[in-house]
Amino acid sequence: MLGKLQTEVATTRPDLLAPPVVAALAEWPGGDTDEILVAPIDPELADTAAFCEHYDVPVEQSANTILVAAKPRGGGDKLYVACVVLAHTRLDVNDRVRKRLDVKKASFASADETRELTGMLIGGVTAAALPEGVPLWVDARVMDAEWIILGGGDRSTKIKVTPDVLTALGGEVVEDLAVVPDA
Repeated sequence: MLGKLQTEVATTRPDLLAPPVVAALAEWPGGDTDEILVAPIDPELADTAAFCEHYDVPVEQSANTILVAAKPRGGGDKLYVACVVLAHTRLDVNDRVRKRLDVKKASFASADETRELTGMLIGGVTAAALPEGVPLWVDARVMDAEWIILGGGDRSTKIKVTPDVLTALGGEVVEDLAVVPDA
């Protein structure tokens, strides 16, 4: 039990997981998935603030995976990057992400783009099941947490992992990818 979440080992409950997450767990780097836990949630409470309040999960332990879209300079196909930030921070799309992508403008991917590219719904996107070719950037603050809660691939589940899972998945740790809003 974690807060009010009823967690179980994710591989024992594929019925709770979105198809992209089930597929990712089958090909997990290193194969050790026993520490990845899944918990069912009310999909109406999938958004971070409502989730943390209802399930008694600290915002410092809740992490959001956000898909960012950008058009490259000079044209061409859109670029996408998935960014993981803690819930009490704000992804710095207009400065940090835009500059790292070297584009004029970057913005949050739409719900339709997110679903089409990842097979997941906003409010449940997880870094644990990104499609090949989508870079994963992780705000350095995430790595300081003992454990984090991520989306489970849909709006009806969350997964608990240690932050080192993100680097095992190929995530690049980025200083100040997010900012802490003024209190």
